[in-house]
Amino acid sequence: MKSEIKYIELKSGFSDNGPAWIALVSFSKSGKTIYFDGKAFQTLNGNGIAGNFFDIENGDEYWISGVKKNQKDRHKFGGGKIFIEKRILNEYLKIIGAQTLNLSHYEIIDVIEEIPISKFIEMENQKYESDSQITDDKRFLKPSEMKDYELEYFIDYYYENSINGRYLKGRKLSRNKMNELLAEKELRKQKTFC
Repeated sequence: MKSEIKYIELKSGFSDNGPAWIALVSFSKSGKTIYFDGKAFQTLNGNGIAGNFFDIENGDEYWISGVKKNQKDRHKFGGGKIFIEKRILNEYLKIIGAQTLNLSHYEIIDVIEEIPISKFIEMENQKYESDSQITDDKRFLKPSEMKDYELEYFIDYYYENSINGRYLKGRKLSRNKMNELLAEKELRKQKTFC
């Protein structure tokens, strides 16, 4: 499995001050899934509200990117300590060209190194099973009337149509519908944080 040092920041429920890590991540064979700290992330393909990846287990959005040599990984309006994974500390110091870390900005931690692949495969299979229970008439429900798995299914459905639809007008309508569903998903997340 390919590995790389990345910057990871939780965006759901936070502005630019969510928990953040610099750590070693692993990639699936296809490169579409990133594994870190016992979690699996998949790309939002530019359709996120604040992030570019989402946690496949709970849907939280994350920002995942390469690390910056100038140590300005957080958004310019963000704040908070960044957790550095202990096993990559020396390599990270080489990347930034430093001998030591300023511990007022960073905290050295251990993370879960084991990747529970079978758990994620089971989750994906459950998703496909619930997808097969969805009939086309469900897409005419209001977003607030949809169950969580139906919401996820139609976000994917409209995303696919927004890219591969035959006509420009249809692609635009699909993109608008997808954004409406994404807003409902974010609203539900915010309700769970309250």
